[in-house]
Amino acid sequence: MAYYINKTITANFDRAVELVTEALKTEGFGVLSEIDIQQKLKEKLDVDFRKYRILGACNPPNAYKALQYEDKIGTMLPCNVIVQEIGENLVEIAAVNPVASMMAVDNKQLAGIAGEIKTKLEKVIASL
Repeated sequence: MAYYINKTITANFDRAVELVTEALKTEGFGVLSEIDIQQKLKEKLDVDFRKYRILGACNPPNAYKALQYEDKIGTMLPCNVIVQEIGENLVEIAAVNPVASMMAVDNKQLAGIAGEIKTKLEKVIASL
């Protein structure tokens, strides 16, 4: 089972980030965090790296349910979605596959939630 769901689109990088953020919102996710890997690697290691952003996406109702079933599940939240430039006006978007992630957690109550989130993330990716 793949640990991610992905798609490559034709767009400039900044527009792709906007499109992903809008698509996440449509499926009930908010972006809690945004990490600019290109900037951080330049700042911390003085290396040049491609445009690469990690969006920490959260679907509050499902996060709440998951936290009720498993108090340590916060170690796996939020759902990470990456946006990375792989060519000129060519951007890959990839989201964590929560079903694959939940295989590491021995709690059957989380399977349904993981399936719901996977379906929502698949819709986000497909809509781009």
